[in-house]
Amino acid sequence: MSVTRANRRIKTLAWGAVPVVALATLVSVDHIPGTEISLTVPFAAEGPGPLFNTLGDIDDVPVIEIEGETVDEAQGQLQMTTVSVRSNMTLAQALGRWLTTDDTLVPIEQVFPPDMTEEEIQVSNQAAFTSSEAAATVAAMNHLGRPVEVIVVDSVEGSAAAGVILPEDVIVEADGQNVDSPGQVQDIVRAKAPGDELTLTLNREGAEIEQTITLGESSTEPGVPMLGILMASEPTDGVEVSYNLQDIGGPSAGMIFSLAVIDKLSPGELNGGRHIAGTGTIDEDGTVGPIGGIVHKINAANSDGVELFLAPAANCAEAISREHGEMVIARVATLEDAIDAMADFDAGRDVEVCS
Repeated sequence: MSVTRANRRIKTLAWGAVPVVALATLVSVDHIPGTEISLTVPFAAEGPGPLFNTLGDIDDVPVIEIEGETVDEAQGQLQMTTVSVRSNMTLAQALGRWLTTDDTLVPIEQVFPPDMTEEEIQVSNQAAFTSSEAAATVAAMNHLGRPVEVIVVDSVEGSAAAGVILPEDVIVEADGQNVDSPGQVQDIVRAKAPGDELTLTLNREGAEIEQTITLGESSTEPGVPMLGILMASEPTDGVEVSYNLQDIGGPSAGMIFSLAVIDKLSPGELNGGRHIAGTGTIDEDGTVGPIGGIVHKINAANSDGVELFLAPAANCAEAISREHGEMVIARVATLEDAIDAMADFDAGRDVEVCS
């Protein structure tokens, strides 16, 4: 008779519990009585997170909002998948998740770097998400053949750019080089060193101005220069793309965001009106990159009845390491791969799957 993973864990714990009976008095408390000393474990639990249909609404607001062009009502679903993270757990809570769920326990520093404050982590996550949104827009517009420009979203408090480069400024040139994507600006910045100067040509309310900034240093990457602004990308034809998932951090929604923008700005249903989910970073050139926690995203998608899951090629081995029922897991390395996979799946043709 086979033994389930949970039973194997219980058996292991039972044998190991003999010399540490005193542990039972500690597993249910989160501090030493009479002191402020915490007894939470230095681990976080990662598990399946919620799904968000990027073609739909959240709290009556479109997840992706298009202004300046009429958009047909979308059919089917393009689900963005997430990973839930639980921290500040007692030993009992950590053991409970390990024994009774498919959560993965990881060292807390993998989720919350010890050399960063909570505020710095939030800023870093938001910057990564904003960068992902900008890359998603550029990749989508490249696919659609629409030119784009670089828009300043905000500046980082305390940086040299704060109060000098303003929200809604359009970056036309960086050190005399024409730029039309945030990635180009980032490349020019990263070719410099902290303390170097960078001259930006900006379009501010119809007037062209120049601003010279002394680059700071990244708080998360020592020695790496920081301009201190968050950038987005917008089509030059008056169409505005807004992403309205403000409490989600990280870059792993990039590919699905890009696909949803293409769907909204092109005729017909990119997904064939089907229930599709996926994950993966996106570069401005349409390259799809790997992400973390894909087994939990696969689990969540399968439980939600997803028909086709778009997985980064580099995550394929991990993606198919867990049971996924009849859900097809497609291997995608580029945005075009993802579009082709959806078209093939809808037409009943063979899809290049993870294997």
